[in-house]
Amino acid sequence: MTTKLTTTQTTILEAAADRPDGNIEPLPANLRGGARTKVIEGLVAKGLIAGTPGRYLLTNASYAAVGKQRPSASDVQNLDITDGLQEQETIPRAIRPGTKLAGLIDALCQPGGATVNQIMADTQWQAHTVRGAISGMVRKKLGYNVVSERGADGDRLYRIA
Repeated sequence: MTTKLTTTQTTILEAAADRPDGNIEPLPANLRGGARTKVIEGLVAKGLIAGTPGRYLLTNASYAAVGKQRPSASDVQNLDITDGLQEQETIPRAIRPGTKLAGLIDALCQPGGATVNQIMADTQWQAHTVRGAISGMVRKKLGYNVVSERGADGDRLYRIA
């Protein structure tokens, strides 16, 4: 049984098979963002790589798919795990100054935080857009810890902790 691979997947697997530890990192420099995620998800779904985000290793099936042999234990015995490993640091997403998102984050960074109505006035967004931006972009994509509290006047306050 052969596994159909894209050119990019084949390139990644062949390069990783040449590494003593079988790590797929570093990936090609032109593979970024969503394309990078899709390629990794495709390889995981086909059972060709396994591991945790930032540390994916080839499986036996991937060595077979590219026609190479897994290195023996004696070849890997003296290998330092960090050799050739591209560090996967969380790179904060750049926020352009002067944008509505930058204004939202500035408002949330204030000591008292900000209410939805205050943010609506600053950004000209509707309430559901403000809440969605806080949840989706600020919390999930940017990774900020946003705290939500009920104020003395009953309005909900959002702030970055």
